[in-house]
Amino acid sequence: MMAPTHVTIGLSIAAVMSSVAPFGLAPVVGGLVGSIVPDLDLFVGNHRRTLHFPVLGWLPALVASVVAWIVPSLITVCLAVGAVAFALHAVVDIAGAGEELRPWERTNPLAVYCHACGRWFRARYWVRYDGAPEDLGLTLAFALPVLWVYDGWIVLVAIAAVVVGAVYAVVRRRVPEYIASASE
Repeated sequence: MMAPTHVTIGLSIAAVMSSVAPFGLAPVVGGLVGSIVPDLDLFVGNHRRTLHFPVLGWLPALVASVVAWIVPSLITVCLAVGAVAFALHAVVDIAGAGEELRPWERTNPLAVYCHACGRWFRARYWVRYDGAPEDLGLTLAFALPVLWVYDGWIVLVAIAAVVVGAVYAVVRRRVPEYIASASE
């Protein structure tokens, strides 16, 4: 999945939390940070292995959610939403393609490494590749609850995610050509 999809998923989790009980910006911060942090392994470590935990990520998400339910506060809610967004990120990546420059060619079926299993989970290709029309559709769908619940800059972040996702979807299949010409 593309980063804008992860962002709108994190914001959507925050919107659900905020519609149940208002905690100000805590759920938004948690949703944004939790949805983005796993992809930091693009820069440090091995992408979709170092910071992606499709099984083990749910343990801290469960613990943080129970703590937030028992002791609701800005910090516990922020951590719970962030932990759920973090755990969900890896699971959502499994629904997409493998980690490759031209994922529509399906040359690498490895989606996300499972530390608990000691092996890679295979890509499901329910979303054919990052930036595919169905990926953009998910970005838009997960932005809708954000538009319904929030206003101001949070709505602008959701709209920006949809716009960035749309631009990326338009150019995605040409990205390998751009990279090849840039390296010449």
